[in-house]
Amino acid sequence: MQNTDDTIVYRLGATCGLDEVEEGKTYLGWVQGFAPFGVFVQLNERVKGLVHKTNVKMKHTERDPIIVHVLQVRSNGNIDLEEVTPIVYQTENVIKKMPSVLLGDIGKRVGKTVMIRGEVAQIKQTSGPTIFTIVDESGTANAAAFIEAGVRAYPEIELGDIVAVTGEVMQRNNQLQIEVGSMIVLMPEEAAVVRERIEAALDKRAEPREIPFLVESEVLEALRPQMRKVAKEIRKAVFSSRPIVLRHHADADGICAAVAIEQAVTALLRESGADFDAEYFLFKRAPSKAPFYEIEDITRDLDFALKDSVRYGQKMPLILLMDNGSTEEDMPSLKMTRIYDLPVMVVDHHHPDEVVDDYLIAHVNPYHVGGDYGITAGMLGTEIARMVNPAIESQIRHLPAVAGVGDRSEAPERARYLAVAAPEYSEDDCRDIALALDYEQFWLRFGDGREIVKDILNLSGNPERHERLVDLLVEEANRAIEEQVEAIMPHAERRVLENGARLFMLDVELFAHRFTFPPPGKTSGEVHDRLVRAHPGEPIVTIGYGPDFAVLRSRGVMMNIPQMVRELRNEITGAGVSGGGHLVVGSIKFVEGMRDVVLENLIKKIGKAPI
Repeated sequence: MQNTDDTIVYRLGATCGLDEVEEGKTYLGWVQGFAPFGVFVQLNERVKGLVHKTNVKMKHTERDPIIVHVLQVRSNGNIDLEEVTPIVYQTENVIKKMPSVLLGDIGKRVGKTVMIRGEVAQIKQTSGPTIFTIVDESGTANAAAFIEAGVRAYPEIELGDIVAVTGEVMQRNNQLQIEVGSMIVLMPEEAAVVRERIEAALDKRAEPREIPFLVESEVLEALRPQMRKVAKEIRKAVFSSRPIVLRHHADADGICAAVAIEQAVTALLRESGADFDAEYFLFKRAPSKAPFYEIEDITRDLDFALKDSVRYGQKMPLILLMDNGSTEEDMPSLKMTRIYDLPVMVVDHHHPDEVVDDYLIAHVNPYHVGGDYGITAGMLGTEIARMVNPAIESQIRHLPAVAGVGDRSEAPERARYLAVAAPEYSEDDCRDIALALDYEQFWLRFGDGREIVKDILNLSGNPERHERLVDLLVEEANRAIEEQVEAIMPHAERRVLENGARLFMLDVELFAHRFTFPPPGKTSGEVHDRLVRAHPGEPIVTIGYGPDFAVLRSRGVMMNIPQMVRELRNEITGAGVSGGGHLVVGSIKFVEGMRDVVLENLIKKIGKAPI
């Protein structure tokens, strides 16, 4: 036999039988045993042949690999072999000639051998088998391959490969699993056909259903195309086993937006046949202290994503930003996502900066269609969650009302969502739930508190515990707020600006309790609400400030905080001004030594704003 690189040596798949053995071809096997007349060779566990002693070229021991040429396949099933010793050759896998089965249909074939053609979405090495997550056009399933405990099976197969898997369908822990007999990477031409078929089916399957919104809203209707795009990308990530990292502002509005999506995604993961713990490793919800995507946030997200990719063979995640992500403050983090090719989507109601859109695959923001911050993130998130998974609507239909009340929305949609939540949740109930969320999130810090938050929002199926928990948290929160307000109110500085607005200045560093609830922003908001009630109909601005920051609240003064931040940054050299927020609610940072200069220039700008 010629020793050239044109020689092809076939490796017989584990489920192949005699029908897959062809005369004249060369196969890789192993020595099974010896007899006076020759050597028995296994081509796989099911197929065995004989090398007559006259055709044995080398000395062997049991289990030695051996390359053999098929001389004849006899009618009685016996196979005559000849040992060959090519120096250079190519190896190709042979798989059993059987039609492919869709993963969506394997539930009907428990105990039977099937072949699946699909994409490798995850490779997870356990202390026992290697678990390959396979995705095709109909669903997702795990394929378990075992060589020996803790040893990587099929090391040549990589994440994203299109493979043919043959094995027996089994039921493990109430989940379907394929016990792998053979797995090979498909040749480029066939792989391209399978990949195209999967992507086309996935695109169609991910398309959200056309459903009406919970309330009538011209702004929501104008946003519908972008909302559907976000919902479709979320569904596509679920169906292709791509992890989702959801970052949200750590207040009641951001939490409601994110938890609505969380409920939709985790339910969809369970429905699509994912692992019982997939909702924890394929979906991560993480609060952001600031109302934008900080470098600290992207660093944490990248750290976890890269470790999960190495340890568990996961894809890099889809990033979803809610109640943040729309402003120049987000740009450093968005630039980091570009380096790692992470797809990013934003659902926000902060005044947007056009520059961020270059880094996003989808952006839902009411300002894009003539709306404003009154359409809160919680309203947007709940409607998108219904598009992702309509089955969870009954669980989350009260969340927009909680978000609207908690974020002090004055849009007409607020009253409409309150009507949807009633009579189960009154406006006071929604206000209490929002306060309980803010209070609990303060103590959770960077934790998502998934199960606690579900109890606060009455999503755990235990309404009695929900009521008791909310009552307790509201009582504690109100006590802390009263102590804080009582301490700081006597120290409020009062001015009347040139436009007639009343300005109240609060030093939340010197005259408020630090490192406890309520934090400076919440403290300023609570004082502002009381001042508004004390001066009905008058324009009121409240500034709570510390050594290097200020938080702003306004009622009746048409200022633009993001624009003022940009102007201050350009006008005051050496102040290091940054910040953002809504038009009339936001925060500013600066260097401590320039505080007085920044605040006086800020006050001048507020005094020139129209009433």
